[in-house]
Amino acid sequence: MNNMRQRQVQNRKRFLPAVLAIEELIRSGDERIIIAIDGRTGAGKTTVSKYLHEKFGGNLFHMDDFYLQSHQRTKERLMEVGGNVDYERFKREVLDVVERGEVVHYRPFNYHTMDFDAEFARDIPPKRLNIIEGTYCLNPYFGDPYDLRIFMDVEYNQQIENVIEREGTSELDDYIDKWIPKTDIYIERMGVQERCNISIAFSKD
Repeated sequence: MNNMRQRQVQNRKRFLPAVLAIEELIRSGDERIIIAIDGRTGAGKTTVSKYLHEKFGGNLFHMDDFYLQSHQRTKERLMEVGGNVDYERFKREVLDVVERGEVVHYRPFNYHTMDFDAEFARDIPPKRLNIIEGTYCLNPYFGDPYDLRIFMDVEYNQQIENVIEREGTSELDDYIDKWIPKTDIYIERMGVQERCNISIAFSKD
């Protein structure tokens, strides 16, 4: 079995609890379903969200599209637990709109250009299933709009390996010194893992 096929088989097994939970929600007949996927850096949040989106359809939103704009990057904001993203804009432009069943005007913000990616801005029509993916999507600021909360976990050594595989080594020091600790503090202070219905550990086995 080649590596890609092996990983697909592993993902089906590892993500099965999430699949079963979503299938149950779909059977429930609820008009709208909102799912949160939060967790540690390099734990596979994007991977599982893409897997579930391909399997079930619906809308998929990424917290990484809500980086802070330049004027928001104050010393006080960057020291705030969970303050690394524009959670106010995400709630106003995505969560509140999804809950009302209206069209979301989606404007991803590009961290590298420090501007909105105008070419990717689009209107996203309401759908029954909505997946919110990324660290900080379970910030208590949002209240409790989610029907299912999934936590993605990973051991530290594997986490570093995953970061290198994804980003290379040029930004590794930033991840070790800043981004991973910030995420871990958020998870601990906000009780993120304890609030989740499902926990999925990263594994290559």
